[in-house]
Amino acid sequence: MSVPGVRPLLRLEGVTKRFGSTLALDGVDFDLRAGEIHALMGENGAGKSTLMKILAGNIQRDSGRILLDGAEVEIRAPAEAKAHGIAIIHQELNTVPAMTVAENLALGREPRNRYGALDRRAMLDSAHEKLARIGAGIDPRRKLGELSVGMQQLVEIARAVSEDARILVLDEPTAALSRGEALHLYDVIEEMRAAGAALVYISHRMEEVWRLADRVTVFRDGRYVATRDRAEIAPSDVVSMMVGRDLDDLYHRGPRTPGEVVLDVRDLTDGGRVGPVSLQVRAGEVVCLAGLVGAGRTEVARMIFGADRALGGTVAVNGAPVTATGPRRAIAAGIAMVPESRKEQALFLDHSVEDNIALGSLERFGGAGVLRRGRIRGAVRDQMRRLRLRLSALGRPAGELSGGNQQKAVLARWLLRDADVLILDEPTRGVDIGAKSEIYEIVAELAAAGKAVLVVSSDLPEAIGISDRILVMREGRVVRELDSRTATEQDVMLHATGTLARTAGGPND
Repeated sequence: MSVPGVRPLLRLEGVTKRFGSTLALDGVDFDLRAGEIHALMGENGAGKSTLMKILAGNIQRDSGRILLDGAEVEIRAPAEAKAHGIAIIHQELNTVPAMTVAENLALGREPRNRYGALDRRAMLDSAHEKLARIGAGIDPRRKLGELSVGMQQLVEIARAVSEDARILVLDEPTAALSRGEALHLYDVIEEMRAAGAALVYISHRMEEVWRLADRVTVFRDGRYVATRDRAEIAPSDVVSMMVGRDLDDLYHRGPRTPGEVVLDVRDLTDGGRVGPVSLQVRAGEVVCLAGLVGAGRTEVARMIFGADRALGGTVAVNGAPVTATGPRRAIAAGIAMVPESRKEQALFLDHSVEDNIALGSLERFGGAGVLRRGRIRGAVRDQMRRLRLRLSALGRPAGELSGGNQQKAVLARWLLRDADVLILDEPTRGVDIGAKSEIYEIVAELAAAGKAVLVVSSDLPEAIGISDRILVMREGRVVRELDSRTATEQDVMLHATGTLARTAGGPND
């Protein structure tokens, strides 16, 4: 794996880790050189994040060695990792929503004045500098919990980048970012590489890997598969190594003939930043809401589902008005939603996979106040087989599943419900390419079955690849409809950023 004559800055040798009877890492090797970006790829559950958590001091290996500059070291806690110049941007947010952005950025390193009191002015000034370094226009005085998932991720990236670490691990750092925000991050990453930092980049987005990486290492089922120079391989080679099979048609979009209007949204607004928004989704059609983070896509989806209150406008399903004063009424009307943050908004992590899937359809399996557990289990098993979820996970807490399998569990809940309208908000965020293909296949099957599918996606190839129409949002409104068969990524971005409108000298497209 190592190149003769080139001593790695970091080397992990024969690292093994078990969680009970599960062998998460089986004697894996990995090395990292100064001044390189090394992509670590594999499906969810392949062992990538486990290896990085060992490097970060969050968990301890069972066996194996960690070498820095050729010398063996022990990393027993996150503080020791930081002392060695190692910083980690985790896939799941590691922030405090109740605190301000500035407080989160200063956490553990709060500036003090000469009297020992917190120096808030210095903290704000420092926060402005850290956010400006990655091009994030965020007010550091705002509570972090008020920001979108994408904005919260930017704050965590700013905090990690500000540490000027020799080794920076980025675990799906752009999963919740817009295209523009991701481009800012790419610039920061390339600047760090040019300054001699060593970066581990974990991503399921092939275009990112091919843009940034010098080398690619693939893990599968907790084992090391191979390391290759990125210039010597093709994306199809990596996919084959990751999943052990070819994925000829990733998006599974075939010819579709939409039917009657199922979801009809008219002049929906929150009375302030978002709306009025009107849209329709027909039976057998997939429509994607695209745009930058903050454009209002998620807000529209949540208002349709009743998770957030709409102060104006109407929603109808199959011609019947929906008074969506809450998700319960939306669900009763035939609307289902997979939210962008599965852990915070969709799953009960301490409850079993079976309970999480059955939750949306309990009234189907009860009578006289008694739930028929046998019927529940049989129906849940059917959906798990449909989504290729291992039946052995049935009784496990949902929090123990990989990100991709957690997303499948949320999808299974609504497939069991057999809703007429499916709203999928960032359905493949943080999901490996094998699971992505399976989710895209389910979306295609839903459309083929006559369902109306509304998708929110920041992944432009995905938005174009799975949908029939794209509705581009900017500043809380739909500004353009595009035909996915002819649309390009550039088309979407020009309308999302308002570039065409500014060129034409007008306020709107």
